[in-house]
Amino acid sequence: MPSFKLKDIFDKVNTSLRNPLIKSMVTVAVIGVVIKAIAFYKETIIAGSFGLGEALDTFMIAILVPTFIQSVFINSLKNIFIPNYITELKNEGNKGSFQSIIFIITIIISLISVLIAYFSIDIILELVYPGKEASYYILVKKQLNFVLPALFLWGMSSMLGGLLEVANRFLVSTLAELFSLLTMIFFLIFLIDDFGQMVLAYGTLAGSIVGFIYLLFFSIKFNDFEISKPVMNDNSRLMIKQLPPKISSSFLSAMNNYIDQFFVGSLVAGSISALRYGNSIPAFGVTIVIMAIGSVILPHFSRLVNEDLKSAYHQLFKTLKIILGAGLVVIAIGIFMSDWFVELWLERGEFTHQDTLKVSGIQQILLISVPFNLCTLIMVKFLTSINKNKFMAWVSLVNLAINIILNIILMKYYEVYGLVMSTTIVLMLGSVFYFSYTYKQYKKIR
Repeated sequence: MPSFKLKDIFDKVNTSLRNPLIKSMVTVAVIGVVIKAIAFYKETIIAGSFGLGEALDTFMIAILVPTFIQSVFINSLKNIFIPNYITELKNEGNKGSFQSIIFIITIIISLISVLIAYFSIDIILELVYPGKEASYYILVKKQLNFVLPALFLWGMSSMLGGLLEVANRFLVSTLAELFSLLTMIFFLIFLIDDFGQMVLAYGTLAGSIVGFIYLLFFSIKFNDFEISKPVMNDNSRLMIKQLPPKISSSFLSAMNNYIDQFFVGSLVAGSISALRYGNSIPAFGVTIVIMAIGSVILPHFSRLVNEDLKSAYHQLFKTLKIILGAGLVVIAIGIFMSDWFVELWLERGEFTHQDTLKVSGIQQILLISVPFNLCTLIMVKFLTSINKNKFMAWVSLVNLAINIILNIILMKYYEVYGLVMSTTIVLMLGSVFYFSYTYKQYKKIR
């Protein structure tokens, strides 16, 4: 009898793995774990080389503006591009023309963003990080000059990755990040003596170049990259109309990180780096699941809502139940093992035991938000697939206001720990807002 039950379990697992959607998720998840394991190794090298000091803080500031632009503009563009591109293919439209439009928009946004970042960095430094020495600001700007060209490459790579994901080539698109990581590790191991404090900036640019070349090669090889004369149609106009509310939503969400940076900039040296390390494990959990589910599920939802909207909602709610239930169990274990893991991972060289305790405390607070953050990100993918971007902009505005208020109150008593408490509360409330709205939309069609 037990062997019969065991056989049934294996049969169900085998059947599930034959499902293209599940197979894609598993593939991306496995590759994602490998990539994140390598990323943790990279962080170990960085921690041993720089500790919680000025060199790492200045790099984090230099990369803050480009990553902000990427999350606001480039990711927004990719997220509205995928569902509308799938609709274009379903209606047998001109995919070459549609691709040309999206790449032109990407190039324009990237170039404008680079110019804005370059000419506004002095204002940003004086506003967000006042009172630092001149050498501190000089180092930030030197690193920024090498990171900014990577922004253009991130934009192009994002769209190429989107083309591969639409064609269900998730393995190829996911591996792109691996090449960027390996390039950075090479710079840290072999070139740190030559480049010194600039090694992280050089490694970022070199990794972006390698990743872009990789994605371009496979996009051309599989004939997914196809451009022709850009001609606007109803679908491309709808996509462009969705861009302002999507960018607004992403801008307000990303501003939470900027607000946090503004507040943490007033704390003691090393707080920025401590916050970065403390968020590594929570971000790891979020990234793995979103890599496995998010990148696969947006094209999947986009196809499904064109065929059976009610079934798409049912699949969404089932996914949310699994994520929330499993997430709470895993996070409880993570909180319990936090001190041990940070000590094993980072405590060496310039990274002391006091640094371990500080990072672990931050990590434990942020871990609480992970299941709720995951549910929110999945609901955002779904709402994007049905072009409900205006609501997301309003939620992001409310979350930003709450975050500012809580930062002011909680940091007064708990310093950097108060900041992460605020972040956790905001992420939990945001998840409630999104679920309430999504369920309301479901009741309308039901």
